[in-house]
Amino acid sequence: MTFPAAIAAPVLPPFVDLAGTAVFALSGALMAARLNQTFVTCAFFALVTGVGGGSVRDLLLGQPAFWLRDFWIAPVILVTATIAWWLPSKWWSGRWLEWADAIGLAAFAALGTAKALAFDVAPLAAVILGVVTGCVGGIIRDVIAGVPSILMRPELYVTAAALAAALCAGLLLIGVAQPLAMAIAALAGFALRGAAMIWRIELPAYSREA
Repeated sequence: MTFPAAIAAPVLPPFVDLAGTAVFALSGALMAARLNQTFVTCAFFALVTGVGGGSVRDLLLGQPAFWLRDFWIAPVILVTATIAWWLPSKWWSGRWLEWADAIGLAAFAALGTAKALAFDVAPLAAVILGVVTGCVGGIIRDVIAGVPSILMRPELYVTAAALAAALCAGLLLIGVAQPLAMAIAALAGFALRGAAMIWRIELPAYSREA
């Protein structure tokens, strides 16, 4: 089954695409700084967080990982890691990591969904790939760091990515222009994630007894 052919592959202005990658990479680099790790770890965390989700998405789509053929992504990640390494501790001891991660989460969830739809992926599967794009890099980072993954905590994280992905898919399928659809979806996902961090909004945990 195919879906609207009018859904083209997302093409972002180079600055926007690189800025999104840099923001996600920053969250990984700040995690390494928070854990008092070496610069090598800082750079590796930046790479994994910056391109991890998108690489898994492209693997599932049967495409080359998006960053392998882009001249600028790897240098931008390395520069981001270097900047994070030299930042004063106050930048990573507060909530900068969480806010940087929230921006990347929402933006990449929308982007991943749009790219999946461009490859004729079914809408629900496209939403799932959008969530993968937004979340997997951070999950890999947390697992390597040995800290509890955000996936295992009740706060709204994957839910925010799912909102951005689902809204992006819905808007694109009804014919909303791609840049506008992605912007609205990313803002909605970021707003939900931000609200969850500010007001500690959480999902209820399983509590049924046999």
